[in-house]
Amino acid sequence: MAQRTLPVIEIAGPPAERGRQYGEAVRDRIHAAIAYYEAAFGASSGLTWQQVTARAARWLAPVRDYAPHLVDEMQGIADGAGVNLLDILALNARGEVLYDKSFTKISEAALSADEEPAEGCTSYAVYGEASGDGHVYAGQNWDWRAGVADTVVLLRIVQPPKPTLIMQVEAGQIGRQGASSAGIALNANGLGGRFDDAIGLPQTVVRRSVLDQDSITDALEVLCRTRAHIASNALLTCREGFAVDLETTPAGHGWMYPTDGLLVHGNHYQAGVPAALTAGYRPVSSDSLVRVPRAEAGLRALCTSTGPDESRKIIRQAMSDHLGHPESLCTHPDPRKPALRHWTTLVSSCVDLTSGEYHATAGTPCEHEYQRVPWNLYDGPGAHR
Repeated sequence: MAQRTLPVIEIAGPPAERGRQYGEAVRDRIHAAIAYYEAAFGASSGLTWQQVTARAARWLAPVRDYAPHLVDEMQGIADGAGVNLLDILALNARGEVLYDKSFTKISEAALSADEEPAEGCTSYAVYGEASGDGHVYAGQNWDWRAGVADTVVLLRIVQPPKPTLIMQVEAGQIGRQGASSAGIALNANGLGGRFDDAIGLPQTVVRRSVLDQDSITDALEVLCRTRAHIASNALLTCREGFAVDLETTPAGHGWMYPTDGLLVHGNHYQAGVPAALTAGYRPVSSDSLVRVPRAEAGLRALCTSTGPDESRKIIRQAMSDHLGHPESLCTHPDPRKPALRHWTTLVSSCVDLTSGEYHATAGTPCEHEYQRVPWNLYDGPGAHR
């Protein structure tokens, strides 16, 4: 199979200017993302795109209050792409719109966690005795709707005095998963579950704010002190050889640490089911119960690695596991479902926090080699060598 590659985009300057650069660079991909979500929301809930953006507008004031510079960046993206601010906000809050139970006009079927599973991902952190070459690794398989595969980009944000970031995002999004020149990686996973109607921040804003921090403790402070609108898992890893996992929900957090230098997290609650969900909790992604132990088993082979090249091969092989195919650790579209509901591993990432090298696949790891990002995490402004 011919190897696809992800487009790489670098933006710099004040928030509105770097947003404009971003929007201009991926204009076509932003329009493709809007077109996909217009069709997907229409099919799942009957909402028009105008109704989706009207619902997304409820997050404008909270984001502006918390991080006005990110609203400026989103406005710049909109200007560069030739769309409206609310279009970009809707792309950044697409998960919040999907899971927000306060929108009573959405059908009961669309509100079912079984109908709309949480964003699937399998995240990992490896260091210490689990890492044969002594390097610190972090990454994940990012599983989401196959229809947005051609909207994914690798984004480098140069924003002194804040750390320089490298992230994989859907075009138009200001944050998702990635790593920073401060030597911190964030990998995230949807958890599902519906909570109260209070408005919290979109995940893209929370995750970007985490990666904007200079230290692991400041990054944790963001996760512990902000109120996200929906539940999400955050696995933080730092180059010094430390990782902590937070299952963040609007009703409180749970946390876990690695065992012998290895931690893997999927899309079910592993630190403990929140009290608000215990009465009827069922994992929204049942395949997560298979993916997590399979990733753990594959990644344990890293303890035999003699160098980074070998480590990446072991990681790619581990993250290519097909037990339970197509909804396996390496996820493929299920032909039994309609095209708008096809899921796949969009990106498999591997960040070497020791060397600063960032690798990612443009699709499933079983079919695509790792693409080395042309920037080192520790090059340029904000680097912490």
